[in-house]
Amino acid sequence: MTAYDNISVEEYAGGVTVIDADFHREHMAGCYLVEAGSEVAFIEVGTNSSTPRLMKVMEARGWKPEDVSHVIVTHVHLDHAGGAGSLMQLLPEATLLAHPYGARHMIDPARLEAGARGVYGDEMFDRVYGQLIPVDESRVRIMEDGDELTLGNRQLHFIDTPGHARHHFCVHDSLTNGWFTGDTFGLSYREFDTEKGAFLFPTTTPVQFDPEPLKQSVRRLVANEPDCMYLTHYGRVKDVQRLAKKMIEGVDKLAGFGEKYNDSPSRTQKIEAAMTEWLMGGLRDHGVKLTDEECLHLLRADVKLNTAGIEFWLDHRKP
Repeated sequence: MTAYDNISVEEYAGGVTVIDADFHREHMAGCYLVEAGSEVAFIEVGTNSSTPRLMKVMEARGWKPEDVSHVIVTHVHLDHAGGAGSLMQLLPEATLLAHPYGARHMIDPARLEAGARGVYGDEMFDRVYGQLIPVDESRVRIMEDGDELTLGNRQLHFIDTPGHARHHFCVHDSLTNGWFTGDTFGLSYREFDTEKGAFLFPTTTPVQFDPEPLKQSVRRLVANEPDCMYLTHYGRVKDVQRLAKKMIEGVDKLAGFGEKYNDSPSRTQKIEAAMTEWLMGGLRDHGVKLTDEECLHLLRADVKLNTAGIEFWLDHRKP
């Protein structure tokens, strides 16, 4: 782990660097700097507060703003794409690549911002995300399923990966045989690593979680035997076939909690309790030595968001 002016950074082989996005706590969310010959790209941009960090690390590694050819967001949830407008203002040659269902929200983020303010409230939204800045339509390129992009010495391949959100794609990097997975391949916090490897679990946040498409997206990601996954939350993980199995099992488990308690008058509390018990049991089986209090501190926000997403799915799924 390297630090640039106290910014946590980890450099991987093949010119891929994860930069801590300064989102709630260290190592909760990351953005990737991908260096490719004479050009460079960002994959995921975090929030507005991430922008100065990304620029600082980019410049410390010898790049100028005009060297950045592309900014890529896997989907438009604000911890992944909230800072796109502020970053694009500083990168005169960059094109923003977005999903067909997400691009319009980068061009005109008014609905995206209104929805998020409704979820988080004005005070928290202003503190965490700030004002969303539009990106000029002429600088936005839509990437369809199967599209490819040559980035210097590497080829990037884009596939549609619904399940976490309908506006989600993942990006395969030919040079490292790794996928930039956004939220499709779940969450894996480095604090939970043990000699058994990474601990991974799904993210089922509102409002478009759908278990069957998500499992199919995971299967599609691992079908070509990738060597690694670059998670936004957080960093590079290997042993992808084991983790894919855990991810699919986890999606079934979390959806099952929703089904089990759907008719309960205390549905929210019961799903949260079942999810917490399942996660804590998994951490202990994995050999995590953190105290219960430390584990719960790291998991609490995800349990609440996951529960909200499961409940939205229960209430809006087609019969």
